[in-house]
Amino acid sequence: MFEQKDLKKIREHKKKWMEKLKDKNPEKKYQTHSQIPIEILYAPDDLDGFDYFEDLSLPGEYPYTRGIRHNMYRGRLWTMRQFSGMGTPKQTNQRYHFLLKRGQTGLSVAFDLPTLMGYDSDHPRSKGEVGKCGVAVDSLADMETLFSGISLDRISTSMTINAPASILLAMYVAVGEKQNVPSEKLTGTLQNDILKEYIAQKEWIFPPQPSIRLITDIMEFCSQHAPKWNTISISGYHIREAGSTAVQELAFTLADGFAYVEAGMKAGLDVDDFAPRLSFFFNSHLNFFEEIAKYRAARRIWARHMREKYKAKDEKSWLLRFHTQTAGCTLTAQQPENNIVRTAFEALAGVLGGTQSLHTNSMDETLALPSEKAVQIALRTQQLIAYESGVADTIDPLAGSYYIEKLTNQMEKEAERYFEEIEKKGGVLKCIEEGYFQKEIANAAYRYQREIEKNERIIVGINDFIVPGEKIEIPILRIDEKIEREQVENLDKVKKSRDNDKVRKTLEELKKVALGTDNTMPEILDCVRCYTTEGEICDVLREVFGEYQEPPMF
Repeated sequence: MFEQKDLKKIREHKKKWMEKLKDKNPEKKYQTHSQIPIEILYAPDDLDGFDYFEDLSLPGEYPYTRGIRHNMYRGRLWTMRQFSGMGTPKQTNQRYHFLLKRGQTGLSVAFDLPTLMGYDSDHPRSKGEVGKCGVAVDSLADMETLFSGISLDRISTSMTINAPASILLAMYVAVGEKQNVPSEKLTGTLQNDILKEYIAQKEWIFPPQPSIRLITDIMEFCSQHAPKWNTISISGYHIREAGSTAVQELAFTLADGFAYVEAGMKAGLDVDDFAPRLSFFFNSHLNFFEEIAKYRAARRIWARHMREKYKAKDEKSWLLRFHTQTAGCTLTAQQPENNIVRTAFEALAGVLGGTQSLHTNSMDETLALPSEKAVQIALRTQQLIAYESGVADTIDPLAGSYYIEKLTNQMEKEAERYFEEIEKKGGVLKCIEEGYFQKEIANAAYRYQREIEKNERIIVGINDFIVPGEKIEIPILRIDEKIEREQVENLDKVKKSRDNDKVRKTLEELKKVALGTDNTMPEILDCVRCYTTEGEICDVLREVFGEYQEPPMF
């Protein structure tokens, strides 16, 4: 961007300026959460070798550093998608209508732990967990209630479900059929990222290979029958929540994405048939500029690898589309109102980083699922950014900042270093088996916690600015124990009223297909349509595929 003679002059000028500095705190380390050193000042010499067209270019143009759309938020704001689910499907449906009336523009379903793990609400392992951390969904009847009064052809729905993702997708398709909405018109996203479960979140059912098969079955099914549906939301969010750095989140998430691309191609799918429907899900933490640089680097890395390594021809395959959620791990139970401010900073970073969809956490989420008041404040935070701050008026306003561009380059370089290490170790699955990702994240989490304990990192209300004898006075949402009884009773009614002979036959057909190599989605759909439960379908797949046991790691 600058001639070498100009850069030399700038370096000399900067050197003289540095000599005049008096550092009042020379012992303090200035670095990002990823331990990237932060200089006191950035200037053009920090971007020596920077190529405008290869490294930056314009929005909507390769390598998409500045965003994937030509007009970005001037054309359409990000989808405001609050993650919601609690108790019974009826309760959650009421919350959805509450949020939609207040301006939410997309739905995001939070399922309870039994549903995530493939157990029905009447299973012994479900006791005490039904409806506690999300909504309980056992059968198509629950999914019908969940979306009662909501037209599936007018709303985009994200479902945070992984191991049993194909079953919940089938239920959603079946609800669409009942609403006379064909699968071709459905829009939304499945999380469906099982690799990050082995790495970070630990909510798996089946071993890796059959799990990958279920994912490629979904890719193939959706490419033919639900072309507007995002088949995977490749998730760095949970990697970050487990304690990773921003660089680790960036590298491990994209490595997982590349692994899914390779799995799809290995299954015989053309990369351009499924890659355009892959999406991403990132965390937004509190190191403001590092988060923005992370998103910009992610787009650039994905575009280059998809075009150059995987030879994708369709430009849509090069686009990294992503959802952002503000960081749950930065919220504190102490002085919970501070969480509103934390969330606002994190949401702003997501918007300045070019997110396509955003969830803002509520101030009370360290204590319980969000109350109506707290979730409304969280939604209003997005609306304030969208309509009052002015940041959506121009595209990528931070582009050209010496610091932002330098940091974007540094994050890309560090991510590429991780890709090389992962490849040397035998790839993503091998690294999971050997605990490489888990150890890297654990070490980063330990280092971060030690910084807090040694007061090297200040967390307001935790290790400084403490209020002695503080009392928390905000309303807390509590899930009544009778919710579980109600859900189990409803499940019992479904099992008694359905055609159980048909249920048995569809499960037998599913088992045959699972034992073979054909796509499992048509049989899962048949099971769902006759009100076979999620637990019954998962039990058949457990019988065929087995259950994953994580090896001990030290």
